[in-house]
Amino acid sequence: MVLSELAARLNCAEYKNWVKAGHCLLLLRDCLQGFVGREVLAFHRGLLAASPRLDPRATCLTGSRCIPRARQFQPQCQVCSEWKREILKHHTNRNGDIHWGNCRPGLWPMDAWEVAKAFMPRGLADKTGPEECDAVALLSLINSCDHFVVDRKKVTEVIKCRNEIMHSSEMKVSSVWLRDFQRKIQNFLNEFSSIPEIVAVYSAIEQLLTSDWAVHIPEEDQRDGCEYEAGVHLSVSQVNEIEMELLKEKLQEMYLQAKEQEVLPEEISNQLAVVKEFLRKNKDLRTGLTEDMQKLDSLHLQHQKLESKEPEAQTPEGKA
Repeated sequence: MVLSELAARLNCAEYKNWVKAGHCLLLLRDCLQGFVGREVLAFHRGLLAASPRLDPRATCLTGSRCIPRARQFQPQCQVCSEWKREILKHHTNRNGDIHWGNCRPGLWPMDAWEVAKAFMPRGLADKTGPEECDAVALLSLINSCDHFVVDRKKVTEVIKCRNEIMHSSEMKVSSVWLRDFQRKIQNFLNEFSSIPEIVAVYSAIEQLLTSDWAVHIPEEDQRDGCEYEAGVHLSVSQVNEIEMELLKEKLQEMYLQAKEQEVLPEEISNQLAVVKEFLRKNKDLRTGLTEDMQKLDSLHLQHQKLESKEPEAQTPEGKA
């Protein structure tokens, strides 16, 4: 049953393109994690060495008063104020949105990753290292922190592609889009020609994007799974795992959009309906996403209730 459902999904060329593009992002994430982790430590050491006002032994003296809220942070002590000032000096978007709510400022003097999260998108407060982050979080860090010497246009192009993948309501992209994505992601990878683990993924991504996936219904002498034209084999469970990771990331993105009220409730309703219909037809994926769907459903219902109460609250006082 799992195999026949997978075969039916991959029989749709545009859905297959969506999964392949998402797989590339997973490969990109994996090859960036070690590099980013090393560079964040080097960046933190550099901040401490360059500024005598930043003492690794200094601690926040106000406790709960130095706690950021979303994009707002007004430090209540000298230690956190100095760190905020230093972070802004190195932020390429210092006049735009900075998600201070990702951070625990009291840990800035001794925890490099807490500093790094000031350069990343919303929703990462619970992440303790690069190995817990998705591709867009790492790309955003590279783009927003001037420690990384890179052509930022190439970074933002890949970020834009990632957002188009995650925001695709029907989880489909065209072959023309996929070829453009290949060009952009390879342009980005070329920026890191001296980093072996990033260079190594270049050919894997090229092979993935230029090959076709065929699902073979297994017989006694056949393996079940997907094969590239070049003979690289992916098992059904591996393809299923890729799909699950992409769908979880998509649902998390929808959850954050709903939580931050970045899109209208009606749009979330429409997106939810599409995902629910997709999962209704694909039981092999549905069972692993129950918790994610319930979490999103619950938040969406809360917003709908609040929205329905607003007209009552706005009723003119003079009316009976």
